[in-house]
Amino acid sequence: MNAPTLRVDTQDPTPPYEQLRRQLADLIHTGVLQPGDRLPPLRQLAGDLGLAVGTVARSYRELETAGLVRSRRGGGTRVADQVPAPRADERRQALDRHATAYLRQARLLGVDREAALDAVRRAWSADE
Repeated sequence: MNAPTLRVDTQDPTPPYEQLRRQLADLIHTGVLQPGDRLPPLRQLAGDLGLAVGTVARSYRELETAGLVRSRRGGGTRVADQVPAPRADERRQALDRHATAYLRQARLLGVDREAALDAVRRAWSADE
């Protein structure tokens, strides 16, 4: 896994393990991470993000409990072959997070609500 950038926001009240778990789950559910893809080793990712190894390990354990990854001693942690679909509440929460991020970017560009919504409509139409 070298393309996606994982980040932990120290200003976010969400615990770091949950921020990491959520980002990885989103990458798995959106297909950025494919079945069989290997996640970074615990120590490497902890070092890259400035986190304790136990924090990353907790994220990986929770992903494994959810059936999104599988871990094997000596084989690392890989995206599961059969990934369960996200629950409805997880989908809604992910959509809300992405919408908030989009809104933040639109405001930075100085566009108004209609221009931002028009961009979403154009993207939706182009995808059909």
